[in-house]
Amino acid sequence: MKTAQIICLFSGGLDSILAAKLLEQQGLSVHCVHFVSPFFGQARTVPHWRNIYNLSIDCVDVGEEFVAMLRRRPTYGFGKELNPCVDCKILLASRARELMSYYGASCIATGEVLGQRPMSQRRDTLNVIKRDALLKGTLLRPLSALHMEPTEAELSGLVDRSRLLGISGRGRKDQLALAQAMGITEIPSPAGGCRLTEKENASRYWRVLTSLPQPTASDFYFANTGRQYWRTIAGQECWLAIGRNQYDNLALEAFATPENMSFKVADFSGPLAVARQWQAWPAEAVREAAAFAASFSPRAVKSGQLVRVLVSTGGQQSELNVLPCRDAAWGNEPWEAARAAIRAEQKERQHAAPANKAYKNAEF
Repeated sequence: MKTAQIICLFSGGLDSILAAKLLEQQGLSVHCVHFVSPFFGQARTVPHWRNIYNLSIDCVDVGEEFVAMLRRRPTYGFGKELNPCVDCKILLASRARELMSYYGASCIATGEVLGQRPMSQRRDTLNVIKRDALLKGTLLRPLSALHMEPTEAELSGLVDRSRLLGISGRGRKDQLALAQAMGITEIPSPAGGCRLTEKENASRYWRVLTSLPQPTASDFYFANTGRQYWRTIAGQECWLAIGRNQYDNLALEAFATPENMSFKVADFSGPLAVARQWQAWPAEAVREAAAFAASFSPRAVKSGQLVRVLVSTGGQQSELNVLPCRDAAWGNEPWEAARAAIRAEQKERQHAAPANKAYKNAEF
C-alpha cells in the first residue's frame, strides 16, 4: 500500500499539472494517476513527466473498462465525433475512487476548469460526474474550487480553501501565469490528446464497434496501427492493416500471432500486412488480401508478374502466387457516413430512453 493524502487524475495537460502542484504547495502528499487506453494516455512519457515536473505518477490501464462502455454506448452520448466525454470522466473518476484505499487517500482531485470544455465541464455536467462517480464531497477541482461547494477535505482543514483558485472559462491566460509563477517551463499544448475526437480515428473505431461481435481493447490498438482497410468478401467482414513505414511494420509484428493472419511478399521488399480474424476467412478473401498486400510493394508491382506472398496463420505458413492488385473495394467508411450512422443511432437511443434526464433531475 502506498501513502498519499490526495489522488490527482493526471492527463499530462497543463491543468492537471497545475492542480497537482497547487495542492503540493500546501504541503500535501499528492499521488498522480495517469490512465491509459487505446484512445488516450502516454505511458512512455510518464518517466519524463516524473522528472520534469517532480511528481509521483503511476499508470493505470482502463482500456477494457473503456471499451466495455463503448460497446454498451455511453449514457450521456457522444460529442462532435466519437468522444463520450461525460461518461469518460465518470469512468476515470470512479476508477480513481476504487484506488483510494490502496493509496490511503481521502480526496480525489482533477484539473477540470468550470466552463472550459462545452460537453464535460459545464456546471451541470461537473455535478453529474461527481454524482455518478459516487464522489459527492470527495471530488476536488482546485483550479475552480472557489466557484463550487467546499469538499470534505476543505471543510476538515486538510486542504486550505483560501489557497485554491476560481478560474473559469475557455482561456488559458490564468493557467499560463500560474505556470510561470510555479517555474514550470515545459508547457503542454492545449490539445486534448484523445483520439476519439479525431475524425479519421473515429471513423476507424466506429467500424470496429459495429462490425466485431465483441470488440476488445486489443482490437482498438490494432485499429491505431498502419493503413486500415475493410471489405466484405463472400459474406465475410475482412479487416486488414498494412504498414506505412518501418515503425508500423514493427508495431504490426505484435499482432502477427497465430490467431491472426499475416501477409509478406517473399522476393521483394514491402510492408507487413496483418488480417484481424474473429472467424476463419474464406479462401477467396485470403487470396484477394494477399494480392492487395502485394500491391504495396513497388518492385513487386513493377515486375508485372505473379509474386509469392507468404501467408501465416494458426502457426502455419503457406505460399500464394498472386498478381499485385490495388483493388479499390478495400477501403474504410468515410467519416461523413460514419457520423451519420452515429447520429442516427444516438437519436434512436434517446427516443427509446432519454439520457437519464440527468441534468434536469439530478440530485447533487
